[in-house]
Amino acid sequence: MSRDARWKALLELLVERGRLDVEEAAAELEVSAATIRRDFDQLAEQQMLVRTRGGAVVHGVSYELPLRYKTARRASEKQRIARAVAELIAPGEAVGLTGGTTTTEVARALAVRRDLASGSPALTVVTNALNIANELAVRPQFKIVVTGGVARAQSYELIGPLADGVLGQITLDVAVLGVVSFDVVHGAAAHDEAEAAINRLLCERAERVIVAADSSKLGRRAFARICAAETVNTLVTDAAADAETVRRLEEAGIEVVTV
Repeated sequence: MSRDARWKALLELLVERGRLDVEEAAAELEVSAATIRRDFDQLAEQQMLVRTRGGAVVHGVSYELPLRYKTARRASEKQRIARAVAELIAPGEAVGLTGGTTTTEVARALAVRRDLASGSPALTVVTNALNIANELAVRPQFKIVVTGGVARAQSYELIGPLADGVLGQITLDVAVLGVVSFDVVHGAAAHDEAEAAINRLLCERAERVIVAADSSKLGRRAFARICAAETVNTLVTDAAADAETVRRLEEAGIEVVTV
């Protein structure tokens, strides 16, 4: 296993459990304890975790794994969700895409749709996610609009008041939200309040709002609210979504698409 793969796996385990000891991590990854100690030390230097006697704990109270370290957890679910979301978008529409792993897959699904291979433009995509803009910029049939702002290392998203000037001057047909949590009571939410504020603006400028979230995000809450549940028109999730949670969302007037 490469160092990069180990680091990703270690950080994923740490997010899940909150704490890891050296021997436990070595057994999980089938490497030596010395290798894990070295990995923990190097990750601590990057402020990705906090070293403890014999192990490590997550860095900070509200921990968010940076996008560049996220593995393909629930990759097949996210790809199915992305394809379903992409099918809800019509040629010629103006689409807002927030950052995140699932919305990145939505961008990729849009990029390979045959009916979007040409047009003037085939789609207008407004995003505050640098990685999404980078992937779609090579598609000449897409008009790409990037908000201003300060880049957030964890998610490659531009945040802050500089984005207001762009978002205040546009209207969108649809906003596609990647979220940390979505709940009928607490709505859609993110870890970071500045990120949530930009996502909220995208929602306000859109005629309809789609939340793209795998089933692990449902029925949960996170620190920074993006919007109320009733603001969302459609949720696209995977078939493992809890039936009671789906029922409550549908009773709130949200169309739920499971894939």
